[in-house]
Amino acid sequence: MGGSILYNSILVFISIILIYMASYTSFDLFQLVKASEKNSRFLFLASTFSLGFGFWVMSFVILMANNIYATATYDIPIATLSMLIGICFAGMAFYSMLDKENNKHRIYVSSLFFSFSMLSVFVLGLYSIGNSVQAENIPAIIISFLLLFSGFCFSVKLSFYPNKNSKIKQSIIRPFCSFIITSVCFVSHLILMFGMTPIEYDPSHYDDSFIVYVVLFITILILGGLIGTSTLIREKLAVNDINVRDMQHALDESSIVAFTDKNGMITYVNDKFVEISKYSRSELLGQNHRIINSGYHSPEFFKELWKTISSGNIWKGEIRNKAKDGSHYWVDTVIVPFMNKKGEPYQYVSIRRDISEQKQDQLRIKEMVQEVSDIKFALDQSSIIAFTDKRGIISNVNDKFCRISGYTSEELIGQTHRIVNSGYHSAAFFEELWNTISTGNVWKGEIRNKAKNGSYYWVDTTIIPFMDKQNKPFKYLAIRNDITEKKRTEEILHRQDKLAAVGQLAAGIAHEIRNPLTSIKGYTEFLSMDETGKDRQELFSIVLEEIERVNSIVEEFMVLSKPTAASLQKKEIIPIITNVLSVLDYQLRKSKITTQLTFDDSESLVECDENKLKQVFLNFIKNAVEAMPNGGNLLIAVKSSEEIKVEIKDNGVGMTEEQLQKIGEPFFTTKNDGTGLGLLVSFKIIESFKGKVYIESEKNKGTSFHISFPKANNTLGE
Repeated sequence: MGGSILYNSILVFISIILIYMASYTSFDLFQLVKASEKNSRFLFLASTFSLGFGFWVMSFVILMANNIYATATYDIPIATLSMLIGICFAGMAFYSMLDKENNKHRIYVSSLFFSFSMLSVFVLGLYSIGNSVQAENIPAIIISFLLLFSGFCFSVKLSFYPNKNSKIKQSIIRPFCSFIITSVCFVSHLILMFGMTPIEYDPSHYDDSFIVYVVLFITILILGGLIGTSTLIREKLAVNDINVRDMQHALDESSIVAFTDKNGMITYVNDKFVEISKYSRSELLGQNHRIINSGYHSPEFFKELWKTISSGNIWKGEIRNKAKDGSHYWVDTVIVPFMNKKGEPYQYVSIRRDISEQKQDQLRIKEMVQEVSDIKFALDQSSIIAFTDKRGIISNVNDKFCRISGYTSEELIGQTHRIVNSGYHSAAFFEELWNTISTGNVWKGEIRNKAKNGSYYWVDTTIIPFMDKQNKPFKYLAIRNDITEKKRTEEILHRQDKLAAVGQLAAGIAHEIRNPLTSIKGYTEFLSMDETGKDRQELFSIVLEEIERVNSIVEEFMVLSKPTAASLQKKEIIPIITNVLSVLDYQLRKSKITTQLTFDDSESLVECDENKLKQVFLNFIKNAVEAMPNGGNLLIAVKSSEEIKVEIKDNGVGMTEEQLQKIGEPFFTTKNDGTGLGLLVSFKIIESFKGKVYIESEKNKGTSFHISFPKANNTLGE
């Protein structure tokens, strides 16, 4: 009797050990199924078989421990059926927990199937040894079911649906849950055993049942193999978990991370999210990302975002968010959808990087670029701009440079500024310019350049060197302003000053000379009347000619000293010029000079004294003829716009810059027999008609007289 009790106690102990091993192994393998897609089918089947087979073995061993002679009538087909049904219910329980969305109502579904698995194995086990379930056994079955259901609910929730605020260590959850399952299974078996009607078996049919030992051996072998497999897989996953934890740690340290469910509700945020948003973790969890919406982006922006991620695609972009304190921050965002087996997103992971400083830098750069663009636009509109490299090769020019020089940008780029060199300035002038800018200093000055059509223009120039890290110029910026009109105005003012001075001088000279000159002329003529000698008559004739010459000079002085009479009339300027050319026609042909007169069809009326204006054109054209002793071309161009402009241009001997500066001074002339008063008188006449004149000349290339008058209809009524 003592040996039987000991034998039964050993079987009970072994059954407890086996169900603990089975529950631990099955839950461990199923945890691997939820953690990894790799080998998931094998792991699922292994966890299902482990727990279902463990239930069957425990039931079998406890039935044997209750009555060892029951194996004498053991029905193998029914026993096999009970094993298969137990495994199927266990599989259904595990399958119900395969959702990745972690719906907690599945705790009750899986616990229900686990309870059915345990009870079905036990009930069918009773039938396999010839016993049956009676009506009086129903209460025991219900109590056992409730006990099993409660135990499985607790274990499943703790193992697979833990509370995030739970303080239980992960390392003890699996052993603790296995202990709970083992306890409720064992206690429920005891309740069921005590509630069953015992059956007497004939010991004579019992033949030292070897099947018990075989079942125990096979069970230990299978469970041992499953435990070993679980251990090996767990070790591999542990290495992966370390790598994942390291990556997550690196991600948490470097990025702003948030998890949301399929509806966009936040389920996890890391410390960096809390830090940058200034919300606490409890304020963020359960909310959607509208809590940090800055209102900067349009609804269409977020619709496109959701359309992208809800279709399973990764979204990348930049978003401006709003922190709790109202401040804004920019994040570079990557949203990755996690897909279930149906190909539908069940979770989203947002990985963000703070780019607020970068966006501020971009904004500052944008503002600086805009400022530079505005400055460039202003310079382009107001100034002549050119960039050159350190050797002076032109790399960029603006439209104003092209317009004033007459060259296209293609013709200018790749050339030096020698292309517009007028030859006016000396080599020493440019040497001093280069010495200044090559040492990093800004050069300022006035330069006369030559356009493509041969005309000259003056520019007020500032050349700025750009320095590299070695403090050496690598580029130059030349900012120029057209001062041609200013230079002409200065020349006109200078000439007017001369005219005013000469006018004052002329008034005094004409008054002091004319009266004595009249007396001398009268006495000379009187004396010549009484002279009969031919030689002396010739001498008197020479004296009178010289007196006339002096008198003509005095007359010209009188023109300079007296204001022009106010009797001006509106006259067409073209007929006046034509008349002068007809007067000089013989002289022009004799001097082999070709004349070209051009004018537009518009009205060219000026207020003038016609005879005096003829005197001006006569003087200028005669000067041009005398400047071309070997013949040449004379161009007279009349243009009418806001004012009447006349250009008289020859290709004669020209003048030096020094000679040009002295034009208009009394008694200065480039001719051997001139007085220098002709131009002076002409300038005075033009001034009296409210006109202007300036002269351009280059030695051995010719001279141009530029005359402008106000239109007569523009000055009437003034």
